[in-house]
Amino acid sequence: MTLIKGCLAFLCYVINTLLWMIPILTFGLLKLLPFSVTKNLGASILDNCASGWISVNGLIERLYHPTKVHVSGNTNFKRQDWYMVIANHQSWVDILILQRVLNNKIPFLKFFLKKELMYVPVLGLAWWALDFPFMRRYSPAQIKKNPKLKGKDIEITRKACEKFKHKPVSVMNFVEGTRFTPAKHQKQQPPFQHLLRPKAGGMAFTLATMGDCMNTLVDVTIHYPVKTPSFWEYISGQVNDIYVHIEQVPLGDDMKGDYVNDRRFKQSFQQSLTTLWEQKDRNFSQLMRNSKEG
Repeated sequence: MTLIKGCLAFLCYVINTLLWMIPILTFGLLKLLPFSVTKNLGASILDNCASGWISVNGLIERLYHPTKVHVSGNTNFKRQDWYMVIANHQSWVDILILQRVLNNKIPFLKFFLKKELMYVPVLGLAWWALDFPFMRRYSPAQIKKNPKLKGKDIEITRKACEKFKHKPVSVMNFVEGTRFTPAKHQKQQPPFQHLLRPKAGGMAFTLATMGDCMNTLVDVTIHYPVKTPSFWEYISGQVNDIYVHIEQVPLGDDMKGDYVNDRRFKQSFQQSLTTLWEQKDRNFSQLMRNSKEG
């Protein structure tokens, strides 16, 4: 039964995705026209298409794997506002959960993606059409070999965020930079019981670019009571409950500054993020208690 459920759900996801790709890719071509009117119109239509895509995915979830998502915290959002969204990262299921609890409540979520994902068949073009920012990170070895690459990733981040200043958007960042595993936690030895160390750079660069319009941080904590599920375990109905806590934190001027050249601001920003992560760790512990009581 689990196998049948999973296969049917996956097939429905594929069909839904392919159907929505037609209008998304069609209206995505408006981006190529050199007129701001057509670009703005295309962006609005594309975001509505993307929200519809996610909404139908939600119907598929409820039909084939009706996982109960227990949401707590502050969920009073505005559709016409800009949000920075951060979350702990444990599984690719996190993305589905974030879309499920935030879709149609805040502007459509834009994720930072590795540049290599641009070449994923169909989806790569869809992500391009939807203005998902594609990032290319350079390793210390690459920068040492070619010093001109230093700061290049920062400049890419700035350019990616510039286009978001003209229309309400939600920018998503998994600030741990990787999925949590016990092995990674053991290797890092972070001062957090349930989280990895947060990486401040990407979040700081985004806020520096969009500081004039982005004033709210949405901090999402996700807990899977039994174990961290794989994508297959989730869509095949093997996950009964998921616990989510949402906090909204005002973004003041102390969180917006020159992260590269202002050392004092950089230290202050890192400390602010660490303080936020300490609270997040406590929120995770509370979700664990809630799941045991529930």
